[in-house]
Amino acid sequence: MRHRSGRFGALTLLLAAPLVLGATGAQSDVTVSITGLRSQKGQILACLTTDARTFPNCDKDPQARKLTVPVSGEIRLDFGRVPEGRYAISLVHDENGNGKLDTALMIPREGFGFSRDAPVRMGPPRFDKAAFDVGTENTRMTIKMRYLL
Repeated sequence: MRHRSGRFGALTLLLAAPLVLGATGAQSDVTVSITGLRSQKGQILACLTTDARTFPNCDKDPQARKLTVPVSGEIRLDFGRVPEGRYAISLVHDENGNGKLDTALMIPREGFGFSRDAPVRMGPPRFDKAAFDVGTENTRMTIKMRYLL
């Protein structure tokens, strides 16, 4: 399907401008400390998103902020200056460094975590269970890594 040029393209650009060019409203730093790592192997894959439809798989959200950090000692993630809004964070302890969460019969074989330490019941939590608000004050939180296997 092809869109007509004109208003649609301009509207899309205007709506995306604060995300691309830096929001003009309030912003604050978002940082996360991680606890409960079972090993010092691999890397942490982290994602900060406002998109409830794609959470926790941020690969489907082009506006998500993604971090990949090697596991080494105490882990602190810095998402930088973030515009005010409602966000959720998902984490994966990618122990073998293959860039994804490995599973066995749909059960995670590697660690995972969510903002607000949202509970996991028969699958990942919904966005609203992990969501937190970013305003003018810096946001600092701790997320505990969980392992099922």
